[in-house]
Amino acid sequence: MKCLLAGTLACTLVLTVQGFYSSSDDVVELNPSNFNREVLQSDSLWLVEFYAPWCGHCQRLTPDWKKAATALKGIVKVGAVDADQHKTLGGQYGIRGFPTIKVFGANKNKPEDYQGGRTSQAIVDGAMNALRSLVKERLSGRTGGSDQSRQSGGSSSGGSKKDVVELTDDNFDQMVLNGEDVWMVEFFAPWCGHCKNLEPEWAAAATEVKEQTKGKVRLGAVDATVHQGLASRYGIRGFPTIKIFHKGEEPEDYDGGRTRSDIVARALDLFSANAPPPELLEILNNDILKKTCEDYQLCVISVLPHILDTGAAGRNAYLEVVMKMAEKYKKKMWGWLWTEAGAQMELESSLGIGGFGYPAMAAINARKMKFALLKGSFSETGIHEFLRDLSMGRGSTASVGGGVLPKIHAVEPWDGKDGELPVEDDIDLSDVELDDLGKDEL
Repeated sequence: MKCLLAGTLACTLVLTVQGFYSSSDDVVELNPSNFNREVLQSDSLWLVEFYAPWCGHCQRLTPDWKKAATALKGIVKVGAVDADQHKTLGGQYGIRGFPTIKVFGANKNKPEDYQGGRTSQAIVDGAMNALRSLVKERLSGRTGGSDQSRQSGGSSSGGSKKDVVELTDDNFDQMVLNGEDVWMVEFFAPWCGHCKNLEPEWAAAATEVKEQTKGKVRLGAVDATVHQGLASRYGIRGFPTIKIFHKGEEPEDYDGGRTRSDIVARALDLFSANAPPPELLEILNNDILKKTCEDYQLCVISVLPHILDTGAAGRNAYLEVVMKMAEKYKKKMWGWLWTEAGAQMELESSLGIGGFGYPAMAAINARKMKFALLKGSFSETGIHEFLRDLSMGRGSTASVGGGVLPKIHAVEPWDGKDGELPVEDDIDLSDVELDDLGKDEL
């Protein structure tokens, strides 16, 4: 179980404490100041607990977390983040409930949710399984890019200056003011110590923001000592100064933190506020399923009743519910698909959908070839609870049947109209002699 961020009654009745861990514990207390250095730039496998001091479930986990940390000392790093105090760091990793445990393995930019038990033995077993997976990846040559990140100046997430756009007097208007993307622009001076401290954080954030927003939010930098016209235009008086640019609007000052996590969190907020709703695609061929499920962390698939069972109005009502949920969870960057019951039987079979009736919903993680099924109602409330649990690493999952994405049959797109029963050919009986017919039957 987890406590909701708002706090359940059971959680709020627990006596508040300021922290669970001390320097004498083998659990590393993490915060925005050391998270980048300790976790993201590390070669080690990390298990990180995000907790809140007021959460009773977190308090009950603490002794087992400490015991597991001691058992794993020198093998796997074990840390903890007070996400109630460091909300930006928690928000960066989508923490919505406590305690949430993340596994930072080969690709530190994409931690996995820990879904095992909460006893010390279960935690140790989960850590060792993750460690074996990490070793296998290294043997196969897939290191997740951690070495590259350190060689590029200590930037996390494989970040380097290549993802920070160099802005000048010549290209600023075209790229920033007339472009469609949202921009976060740093005005710096090469001699400025604070600018030098920000540089690796800005570079690392640029890489992560580019990936998570599909390039819709971009990070740039202006050398204000060279491009003094730009600095003067925007009233730059100190370094570094960061401004946010939306097309057609006056720039706003960025006054948040200067760590990678702070910058990424603000960029994701900007993306969420400006992003259009995700596109809901009908599964018409194999390419649509493959591209959507492989391009996104999750692809959410709805299987709607046959058009003869619902008519156009009924189907549109179901699609509207799904689109509302896609809008609600657009910050997650999930893919959204739908198909008609019976149109893709291999898909339904691989997801075990048939036994639950229609409409049905499943969420697939194509990287792991795991899926989860909606067990509640196909409604805004039921789907919201299903997706919320998935985003928090809760809920049961199973392996996709066959271990691969199933074959998809090419179908025509729905025309938006009511279904029509097939027309049967009329049989002309005018030339049939009924007496002869009776004799044949005898």
